[in-house]
Amino acid sequence: MTERRYVDTLLWMTKSASSTELEVQVGSMPLSLDKELLASKSAKVAALLKENSNADLYYLLHDIPADSETFDLVARFCHGCAVQMSTENIVPLICLSFYLGMDENHCNNNLLSKAVTFFEQTVLPSWNEIIKALRSSDKSLQQTMQIGLFDACLQAMIAKASDNPRHLGEPIIVSTDKGDDSDRPNAKRRLFALDWQEDLTTLSLQLYEPIIYTMKQHEIPPTYISASIYRYAKKWIFHCNNGRETMSIYKRKSQRNVIETLEKLLPHGRELLPCTLLFEMLRCAINLEASSVCRKGFEIRIGKQLDQAKVKDLLILPQGYAKEVQYDIECIRRILKVFYSNYNSSNASGFISVAELMEEFLAEVSCDMDLMIDSFISLAKMSMAAALGTKRNSDGIYRAIDIYFEKHA
Repeated sequence: MTERRYVDTLLWMTKSASSTELEVQVGSMPLSLDKELLASKSAKVAALLKENSNADLYYLLHDIPADSETFDLVARFCHGCAVQMSTENIVPLICLSFYLGMDENHCNNNLLSKAVTFFEQTVLPSWNEIIKALRSSDKSLQQTMQIGLFDACLQAMIAKASDNPRHLGEPIIVSTDKGDDSDRPNAKRRLFALDWQEDLTTLSLQLYEPIIYTMKQHEIPPTYISASIYRYAKKWIFHCNNGRETMSIYKRKSQRNVIETLEKLLPHGRELLPCTLLFEMLRCAINLEASSVCRKGFEIRIGKQLDQAKVKDLLILPQGYAKEVQYDIECIRRILKVFYSNYNSSNASGFISVAELMEEFLAEVSCDMDLMIDSFISLAKMSMAAALGTKRNSDGIYRAIDIYFEKHA
């Protein structure tokens, strides 16, 4: 609300008020209105007026959980004016009318029942309206959860996602070729996609986390949940995580909390996300210095489908960007260990794919003029171990050695 509107609202309330006015503080703006009118609709104000003087009320009501726009709607209702309810203002309006005790026990046709009816009839039936309403609840989040509004939204969302999980967005297809994985549905899936809808990933982490957690509990297909989690990371971390040195401590801590929370929410299972995207999330966790539990979680998921990785995926810089260590060899070693511990002898092609991947990776890093000999030997040993038992030619290791000698003559 602009300063001009503040003044207009104040003048309107003052002109409409009787000689006995009640002044309340809404944010940084003092507003005056007829205390008898407000008390006739608000059980809280009526009780306070009965027990306290007008001067005391100013301090007793200083913590009204609302912004001036929402309080303006309440004031207009008390003065008999029409209240324009919308998806964007209904949650704060319910919270304020609940706080003020504007229910049917105090007055017939009161504001709380009207607002709740609007919420039930307009918001809950629609996925889009639920998301928009939840986005407006950030300033009154604690009360939204306490009075049951969030739970009502959550249960409605679970029912809709159970009926059609595409409300979460399309799954991300795991590519079987060597091209880049795409965060887009294929043409056949697009034919059956929902009309444009509000995106769950636009919600704050405080809302997104319990929603996804509950969806997992209700067995919404993990491919849809995993895709939503990746897109949340893409929106809130990846696009603004390029300037490591210039990021504030607060923002860095906030993003670290996001990636650690997303790792906990991410379902376990092979091929829920393309391997390249899991590596992207792992790099993010490393750059943000996330907990070892978080990083290990991504390593385990990657290890279970390492046969789908590309050479560029393994180019992981170590935490701290130490100049003397060009690649996080221990991280690669841990991922390989996960792959072998989950290796199925019937999947010989996957075993060969990893052996070839390691040879290609060794050849790639051999061109790095800064690669230390100890690091090269460690990587070569891992490549040799990966080739054991594959019954295939391992000339790739010798080619990498030749490249290293040529580049480090």
